[in-house]
Amino acid sequence: MTYADLQDALRVLGLGERASLTEIKARHRELVKRHHPDAGGSGGDPDMIRKVNAANKVLQEYLAEYRFSFSEEEFYEQNPEERLRRQFMDAALWGKG
Repeated sequence: MTYADLQDALRVLGLGERASLTEIKARHRELVKRHHPDAGGSGGDPDMIRKVNAANKVLQEYLAEYRFSFSEEEFYEQNPEERLRRQFMDAALWGKG
């Protein structure tokens, strides 16, 4: 897989540079339903379903090889509201007081 393959997959699924696994799965499901022959009376688009499934496969392969970080710094980067809560939890105005 190349970076261009990854970018093509994101473009097909209509995702930006950042997406959660939940967002990827939801977008895949939405697009397959939209283009499925049994959905609505449009007859569907089997070629688009193939493209969407191929794009999803590329992303799933990328995610399977991705190494997740469980460091405290990464946690607070991914959860900025928790960083703020931790930073101000002892302040009289915001936290325990």
